[in-house]
Amino acid sequence: MTEFNRSIEDFYGLDESLSPEEIQVRETIRHFVEQEVRPHAGAWWQAGTFPTHLIGALGHLGVFGPTMPEEYGGAEASGTAYGLMMQELERGDSGLRSFASVQSGLAMYAIYRYGSEAQKQRYLPKMAQGDIIGCFGLTEPDAGSDPASMRTTAIRTSSGYRIHGTKRWITNGNIAHIAIIWAKDETGVIRGYIVPTDSPGFSARAIHTKASMRMSVTSELYLDQVEVAKEALLPQSRGLGSPLGCLTQARFGIAFGAVGAALDCLDEVLAYTKTRIAFGRPIAATQLVQERIVDMMSRVVSMQLRALQLGRLYDSGRLRYPQVSLAKRDNAREALEVARIARELLGGNGISVDYSPMRHLANLETVDTYEGTYEVHTLIIGRELTGENAF
Repeated sequence: MTEFNRSIEDFYGLDESLSPEEIQVRETIRHFVEQEVRPHAGAWWQAGTFPTHLIGALGHLGVFGPTMPEEYGGAEASGTAYGLMMQELERGDSGLRSFASVQSGLAMYAIYRYGSEAQKQRYLPKMAQGDIIGCFGLTEPDAGSDPASMRTTAIRTSSGYRIHGTKRWITNGNIAHIAIIWAKDETGVIRGYIVPTDSPGFSARAIHTKASMRMSVTSELYLDQVEVAKEALLPQSRGLGSPLGCLTQARFGIAFGAVGAALDCLDEVLAYTKTRIAFGRPIAATQLVQERIVDMMSRVVSMQLRALQLGRLYDSGRLRYPQVSLAKRDNAREALEVARIARELLGGNGISVDYSPMRHLANLETVDTYEGTYEVHTLIIGRELTGENAF
């Protein structure tokens, strides 16, 4: 990356507010992505292949559960450092960041926040290294934006629980060793359960019809009277607030990740428009192209400011979930617009996976929708502002 582009990416001098450790984390992950991911991302995306061979390296780099205590395999890093990791992973591809977000913010966080000490010791250190992969089973075919209407049940037995139901759009489902399954008990209370994916009656079917997030492993999970031991229950989980608390962690990562996708699109466009000659001069020397690039830059700066402040709120213990909703809602939508402008400026080349914007654009259509749609987050923020529930 050129020094010129580095200055563009820090247009508002935000690096001055980052600690040396946070900058080092960002640069380390950026270098890894530049060397190991970006050269192959288009081919992996087109083939619908996730680079499972990189999981061990990602674990070694500390991207899984970095904010957790060292005793559980974490590095006790700042929330901002974690966000910057997600930014750089999504610079490579949204599917890569999604893998890390689900592993860290959903599966690992569920065990850390709601699990027993024995569960934390058993799973988290190995998950931090990437030796155990987790997925998060909340969404169902008929229960997306309204997870309270889930149909999956967990009935108590003499030795544990019997879980029955279907989950859909589950990232990491086909490669996970454990699934955090959310189900209603006999009284209708939602609880979380750690379900080994090799349990009899458990099966995962990959979803191959996606035109977005093609690098990501996305699955449908079937639990046909799956028997688990009583130790499978996450004892501190109770009610819909438990899985939603995990989603807040993952949405935090999305707010940063979207910045990475937008930055990659901006980098691509700046390089392309300065070398693309039309009517005897680079198209970057035309007013209309410059206006579009400035529009992209304006959106990127807004996204960066929003994400950085969100990180500071996280690190000071003042973070509230409506703030995360605003950042996820706006950054995902802004990144989508940046990617769309970038695709347009690349002309015919913009539809090729030889360039990143079309891939980012397709991926961001999903990022804009999953873990709370734009409209759902609008209602969350509206409820916070007015005190009225419009769901």
